[in-house]
Amino acid sequence: MDPTFPTLNKPAVLFAHRGARAHAPDNTLEAFTLGLRLGATGLESDVWITADGVAVLDHDGVVGGAFRRKPISAVNRSDLPAHIPSLAELYEQCGREFELSLDIKDPAVTQEVLRVANTAGACDRLWLCHPDLSLLESWRELSRPARLVHSTRMTAMSQGAERHAAQLRHLGIDAVNLHHSEWSAGQVTLFHRFTRLTLGWDAQYERTIGALLNMGIDGVFSDHVDRMLDMTTGS
Repeated sequence: MDPTFPTLNKPAVLFAHRGARAHAPDNTLEAFTLGLRLGATGLESDVWITADGVAVLDHDGVVGGAFRRKPISAVNRSDLPAHIPSLAELYEQCGREFELSLDIKDPAVTQEVLRVANTAGACDRLWLCHPDLSLLESWRELSRPARLVHSTRMTAMSQGAERHAAQLRHLGIDAVNLHHSEWSAGQVTLFHRFTRLTLGWDAQYERTIGALLNMGIDGVFSDHVDRMLDMTTGS
């Protein structure tokens, strides 16, 4: 599928949300490997730091039974459930030939994420996402050449989308990530005018994925890698 409107990132990145979670347990090496095998060009996850300083991939950031829940930050890597992979294990299993979008759930993990990505030679394909602009700005020099992503909502742009796009450019924040329902072709074009990349999440149906791609979106997050591939190949 050729976009109706031009993209900045060609072609758009197809991010397998928490791996191919529609087909395998999410945030597991099985899901990440399957996502890439199905044709995703990017992976997405949430990253936390353990008590002994290891960057690990998990959504909730807590482990244990209903009455003995602990935050990952209070647990050593060796004591985590076996299904939770470290970031280093992801690179060891999957290589580095894909884009990786990470929601930074604990800012204390940022330096370790960058260290692991640099060791893997993958920092140039890393996207660091957070809703706090000031925090993202503080990572700018530390994180190059990784991309910084502002995860937000239109309602949080108190001065409007155009001023927000200008602010992102001024701060050196590379991209904005919005729920798919908040994007329109006009909004994508506006952010592109300020050379900011545009990402849309929770795109689970073919019509949603197709609409985003036609707008010229630069990246799509979906649980359904097969549907993303169908919409890009026209099959």
